[in-house]
Amino acid sequence: MKTQVNAVLRDEAARYRLRFTCEHCAHFVPERAACAHGYPVAAHHALDLAVLEVFEFCKEFELV
Repeated sequence: MKTQVNAVLRDEAARYRLRFTCEHCAHFVPERAACAHGYPVAAHHALDLAVLEVFEFCKEFELV
């Protein structure tokens, strides 16, 4: 799901320490820097909300 990044999202992500990238997902395999389900990680890996206008939230994301 594509999500618009704005000042409100940036503020809430920082304030509530929201996690939504591969690094915080139960399906991420750090040794391979890959998704255990085989999904591409480029759109979800190591995102920096400070520089993004839109990001793609992975529907398979499951917080560790």
